[in-house]
Amino acid sequence: MGILEDKSNARLFYKYLSKVYDQINRFNWNEEMRAEALSWLEFGDDPTVLDVGCGTGFGTEGLLEHADDVHGLDQSVHQMEKAFEKFGKHDRVDFYRGDAERLPFRDDAFDVVWSSGSIEYWPNPVEGLRELRRVAKPGGQVLVVGPDYPNNPILQRVADAIMLFYDADEADRMFEAAGYEEYEHHIQQATPQSPRAITTVARVPGSDGTDDGSGSTAANAEPSAPDAE
Repeated sequence: MGILEDKSNARLFYKYLSKVYDQINRFNWNEEMRAEALSWLEFGDDPTVLDVGCGTGFGTEGLLEHADDVHGLDQSVHQMEKAFEKFGKHDRVDFYRGDAERLPFRDDAFDVVWSSGSIEYWPNPVEGLRELRRVAKPGGQVLVVGPDYPNNPILQRVADAIMLFYDADEADRMFEAAGYEEYEHHIQQATPQSPRAITTVARVPGSDGTDDGSGSTAANAEPSAPDAE
């Protein structure tokens, strides 16, 4: 486990990175990459959307181009304070402080669940992916952006020491273990010199109202706006 996969370390890291995050993020994850990722989603009419690990709101900003009912969650209050400056706390977006591996929302609450630049900090990524699936409506979509595993052996050792990097094979393993059946991976890159991102778009399995073994109560969930616990 990398040093930043410890949640307390990650919170401390973002306490200071939040001051310059928007300036440096563009070199790894820019507006063109965000727009491309958004094009792979099907929003439909009046979608309810969740941004998990919303940070300063870069992904949230793109989601607002496609939906009016947008919710953002992050564990770092310092990151979210930057998002509050852009959108307000409960104006264009409803924000929640919380844990991706224990989302404070009921089952089947969102049409689209988005998470960019967050999975690499999750100590238990499969559990986090299960949570994204749980709060998404059957037939909805989950999109996850994470760092692609480098090819260079030296960079691999550095990556392993810092946080989660993974390739398509590992992404297959994680998504299958989390209960997804239909998904596709895309490699994105800001410039030829930039780190690669691996973006996975998954379809949430349909539900027949029976227990799928995940511990969810999807059959009894209300399909309207999400409620924080």
